[in-house]
Amino acid sequence: MPFAETPLRDEYAAAVERMARRTLDALRGAGGTASLTEPDGLLASLLTDPEGSVPGAVLAAARILGPDLFAPQLFNARSPLDPLNPLAPLAPLNPLDPSNPSNPLKESTLVPLDDAAARLLAEARRVFPPPAADSWDGSPTGPPPPADDANLVIAWQDWAASALLARTPYGGEAAPPPAAVPRPGPRPGSPPGPRDWQAWSVRMAQLSVLALPGLDGPVHELARTHTLDLARGTARSMLRRDLRTAARLARWLAWARADGRPLRLEVGPVLERIRLTGDGSARTLLELAIAERLLNGPPEPVRARAAR
Repeated sequence: MPFAETPLRDEYAAAVERMARRTLDALRGAGGTASLTEPDGLLASLLTDPEGSVPGAVLAAARILGPDLFAPQLFNARSPLDPLNPLAPLAPLNPLDPSNPSNPLKESTLVPLDDAAARLLAEARRVFPPPAADSWDGSPTGPPPPADDANLVIAWQDWAASALLARTPYGGEAAPPPAAVPRPGPRPGSPPGPRDWQAWSVRMAQLSVLALPGLDGPVHELARTHTLDLARGTARSMLRRDLRTAARLARWLAWARADGRPLRLEVGPVLERIRLTGDGSARTLLELAIAERLLNGPPEPVRARAAR
């Protein structure tokens, strides 16, 4: 069966690359949010007819990118120079600047999210629901089977997407965070080992989409308190030439730096090395771009409890 589905996987992978490229262009300011919604007419049916169909590959791409679809709005916040003058020009502001009134990282501040991206992500979550966790109830007191580790990652990615969609007309109330959290220590009942940080850092790399302005939760608290393990995982991934994992962990380190945590590793050279020697894929470049935006912000506490 896996061999029969190979063409479909290739189609989905190509769609993810295209959407990641458009998100990257929007993040860089090349066309704004329109780059997500206009090229190739892929989303025209969704934007003009809410009941219309969208290609499955496009929905799959949105499902995979998830919260990163909102990165352009979260980072490129724009605020009127004079909020009382509706004709006042819009001025680009640094979203990580604590003095920015539209700072999405400030408590009780919400940045408007792109309508088309929200509608697309909501439809993708409807068409591709999360897998049912029949064999594990998510309890942190019992270790999940190995196959459910992936379900835990999906659950946290869905939590992040739900938290952002709740700020749009296309999401209901934000879902509560999953009961279990990927921790750097051994699972209950397992003997402690010197390499527990290795498996944990891989899991955190899979959760890099949570390293965004406007999100805060138990996973973020772990990132705050285990920056050394994140740095170890980044260095290990670089040595193993697993550059996509390194990029995702470097993104977490940049997030921690934006939160005011001291860096345990020089992230700038890591990002530059990955850019020069990486696979050049749009997904990797998007991870690097988000990490750079976080890294270049002021080192101020950026806990974002507005989404809670």
